[in-house]
Amino acid sequence: MPHVSKKLVAVTSCPTGIAHTYMAAEALQKAAAAKQMTIKVETRGSIGAENVLTDDDIREADAVIIAANTQVDKSRFAGKPLIEVGVGDAIKDPAGLIDRALAAKPDLVAQVEEIKKERKAQATGWYKHLMTGVSYMIPFTVAGGILIAISFMFGIEAAATEGTFAYVLNVIGGQAGFGFMVPILAAFIAYSIADRPGIAPGMAAGFLANSVGAGFLGAIVGGFLAGYLVFYLNKWIRLPRTLEGMKPVLILPLLGVGITGLIMVYVLNEPMAAIMAGLQNWLTGLSGGSAVVLGLILGAMMAFDMGGPVNKAAYAFGTGLLASQVYEPMAAVMAAGMTPPLGLFLATLLAPKKYTDEEREAGKAAAVLGISFITEGAIPFAAADPFRVIPAIMAGSAVTGALSMAFGAKLMVPHGGIWVLPMGNVITNLGLYLVAIAIGTVVTALVVNLLKPNKE
Repeated sequence: MPHVSKKLVAVTSCPTGIAHTYMAAEALQKAAAAKQMTIKVETRGSIGAENVLTDDDIREADAVIIAANTQVDKSRFAGKPLIEVGVGDAIKDPAGLIDRALAAKPDLVAQVEEIKKERKAQATGWYKHLMTGVSYMIPFTVAGGILIAISFMFGIEAAATEGTFAYVLNVIGGQAGFGFMVPILAAFIAYSIADRPGIAPGMAAGFLANSVGAGFLGAIVGGFLAGYLVFYLNKWIRLPRTLEGMKPVLILPLLGVGITGLIMVYVLNEPMAAIMAGLQNWLTGLSGGSAVVLGLILGAMMAFDMGGPVNKAAYAFGTGLLASQVYEPMAAVMAAGMTPPLGLFLATLLAPKKYTDEEREAGKAAAVLGISFITEGAIPFAAADPFRVIPAIMAGSAVTGALSMAFGAKLMVPHGGIWVLPMGNVITNLGLYLVAIAIGTVVTALVVNLLKPNKE
């Protein structure tokens, strides 16, 4: 029986972009016509992309075929049934590929992982360097936060008694975990800029920043300073070939640590420490409307681009403050990052007629991603209908962030979602914190269902 109403989209691309790209496109078009289907094929040949797929083309498509031997960005097809093959497969068996594409099921978890990898690969400049530092800092933050929380399980004052097991756990978490956060952040920002020679100057900058209370702001400035200093020293210093080996093990570390350290001590530490102290005082003194406004802003940022630069800026802000024992923003950030996929899952349950079979199936996977604090689980829905989904998830996340701040919830770890909450003392005001997440989830679901029309 012919699939009269089926629509497909495809991308073809071969390394040279001269012949096989167009042969594969023609083969797919003939096979689709024989099956009485419509197909639009975007070709990426040597003269660039032609017949480019629009958002409407992708939204209306029942399946996607990528027949390419080059890298193709799959993030714009998120949530769609998709198969990916070499360009030769489309030439040899186009009809079989169409059948396989229509039979495919969207694997939301795999697609989200793919999108995260592509975003990471596409990251450049200051954002890439900052995120490299944050990614290396997180394991220290997680280990430190959980160990400190466990130490409080023996009694809120138990860790204060020197020599007790609770005291030892608290020291390990505080000094070996949180104590390395700031130096590691600076070290790997510098590493991202200048490769391995940047690590020692970056770590020195972070240590010096931490020693005067300049915190994560001082580490960020110091990390960039150390990284670019070493990068240009490495570029400018020219040695005879026989002495070249001394540069990465002696000259760059010596000059890098020395110059960075002097600039930190004599120029940057004092103003950065003053800025950090002002920020801490402002955050710890927040109450009532000011705290709610901060929660609203952080929450909306978490949902705006779902793992993109704005989301990561809010996340880095919350994570960095953990080193300064300011825990409320981290709680708001994690809660607000959980509600977009959770809200969309709830939306598919409340109004199934507004969603395709694939979207309802994707909603189940989104629920798992949501409770695990993987905001990217909302991307397939947002990619398919950005003007309705993004405002809805921003509304829900803003409400959750505001409520978390209003309830005074404090979170001592930077990740883990629902799975870390049962650990004693990881989160304060657990009951109200869960209420904040639940309300944001409901707001997201109601707003998106209000905006979405029923499917025909």
